[in-house]
Amino acid sequence: MWKQAQSLFAGEQEEEEDEELQENFLEDTDNLCSLSPTQRLYGFAACSLAGLVCMFLSMIVFAIPIKFAMLFTFGNLLAVGSTTFLMGATRQLQMMFDPVRLYATTIYIGFVLLALICGLWIHDKLLTLLAILCEICALIWYSLSYIPFARAMVSKVTIRLFDTEI
Repeated sequence: MWKQAQSLFAGEQEEEEDEELQENFLEDTDNLCSLSPTQRLYGFAACSLAGLVCMFLSMIVFAIPIKFAMLFTFGNLLAVGSTTFLMGATRQLQMMFDPVRLYATTIYIGFVLLALICGLWIHDKLLTLLAILCEICALIWYSLSYIPFARAMVSKVTIRLFDTEI
């Protein structure tokens, strides 16, 4: 009976210790995310460079749709994710799903998934290439949403050149 009482009391102590550990862990992770501006630039540059290398290597293995789709899409996501070093993950997600960019983000993610489906399940080189081209166009359109008036300017240029609007 005495051992049961001790185990109950010890259980309460362990719960309190677990709560303290969780609080300390959360505080420690906040400190892990506080990078200096130089470290953020290095992270951004390294992630961008890794993304570009993956995209370049994907062109070498274009004959194999699975490797091509995986490398290109992974490189593309690394390049887009590199901006997380500059602004933080929460801010990045808020900006991606901002009403101004919601359609561009959704279309971009849709084409990323489509490229992976074409490369991994369908195994069709032409469809994979088409999906990758659409993914690149969607990424450009998404990227232009970060530059003030860039999408409006591109729309005006396409109207004049091709007599159509994007």
